[in-house]
Amino acid sequence: MEKFSKYVGLDAHKKTIAVSVADAGGGWARYFGEVANRPGAISQLMRRLSPDGEVVSYCYEAGACGYGLYRQIREAGYDCAVVAPSLIPSRPGDRVKTDRRDSESLARLHRAGELTAVWVPGEEHEAMRDLTRARQDMKHSERQSRQRLNGFLLRHGQRYGGKSKWTQAYWRWLESLRFAQPVQQIVLQEYIDCVKQQQLRVKGLEAEMARVLPGWRLAPVVEGLMALRGCRLITAMTVVSELGDITRFDSPRQLMAFLGLVPSEDSSGPRRRRGGITMTGNGHVRRV
Repeated sequence: MEKFSKYVGLDAHKKTIAVSVADAGGGWARYFGEVANRPGAISQLMRRLSPDGEVVSYCYEAGACGYGLYRQIREAGYDCAVVAPSLIPSRPGDRVKTDRRDSESLARLHRAGELTAVWVPGEEHEAMRDLTRARQDMKHSERQSRQRLNGFLLRHGQRYGGKSKWTQAYWRWLESLRFAQPVQQIVLQEYIDCVKQQQLRVKGLEAEMARVLPGWRLAPVVEGLMALRGCRLITAMTVVSELGDITRFDSPRQLMAFLGLVPSEDSSGPRRRRGGITMTGNGHVRRV
């Protein structure tokens, strides 16, 4: 195992990064200061923390800032870990939370080996993940548009008498509706157009997923999953883009625990109590 002389905790935000350093020899983590969250400022920070070529290990929490900071530190030749926020140990009685204290805690726990690193995808893999998540977001927007349209029709007593909605017959029924107030007719048409636009966006992203799949390095894995019954393009690409290298899980039990598909448990002594699934981990894969 490589020995590091310094362990650096970074509490990264949109504009600033709070920095703390813990020496390998022990002692309290000391607050180094705050720097701008810009590539130039981060490069200068790395030079200041390692003026004589010291072996430094950095860490920061996974969050909205993504993996750009991780890639920059790794390209500079330093070790870096992106840690899971939900698995960071915390003291029950600690009610004070600041950027400084968070960075000091990260540096101290990183030195102690108490942090759990997440898997960081490559740039190509992250692009595929963004594509599948964008399709999911558009599908969610489509459902919301449908609910707004249904709510408008229900408020005005318009009920479809057919067997199922969102068929061609249902769309013809929608186009045949007439309201006494011209403004309400405009509102109806706007809701209809909104649903159709969202459907076009969903179909466009699904077509893009099918187009880029053959050129993806993990296309054989996706095609292998699609051989399973009930697993088609959307499900297979979502699973592979979110999980990456599935062989990093030692067993199906470990994979299911990672996805939060195992029952929760609250047991003590002779009492055994189990509840619903834990619903922790990656919600995108758990949904499909």
